Amino acid sequence: MRREGEGARWLEQAKEDLRWARVLLKQGGYHVVAFLAQQVAEKSLKAVLYHLGEEVVLGHSVERLASNVANRFPEVRVSAPRWATLDAHYVTSRYPNSVPGSIPARVYDQATAETALRIAEEVVEFAERAIGR
Repeated sequence: MRREGEGARWLEQAKEDLRWARVLLKQGGYHVVAFLAQQVAEKSLKAVLYHLGEEVVLGHSVERLASNVANRFPEVRVSAPRWATLDAHYVTSRYPNSVPGSIPARVYDQATAETALRIAEEVVEFAERAIGR
């Protein structure tokens, strides 16, 4: 059964995560910003799918979610490859064994975090338009 308002709930959480990612950017938590950017994009795309009537949306891949959304919004195909770059931060930004000889907190820099955040903002803007909020 379709849960009314589920898309709006997911988008609200994505926007809240985005708000905190902006705070962390100013504080130098670049690896956390990159992870949150991926999460923001994932939640925003799930918001759209729930809004479209999906009952269960599984998975964490921005690439896969964007592909599913593009079935209803073909214009997403142009942006999807850029959005999918956020998938690289899903594991790498969090786990020391994903960065040989270092840790994410040492290798992520401001430029990487800013780029990830800009992409996440773009996905949120798309989701807002798609949901009509």
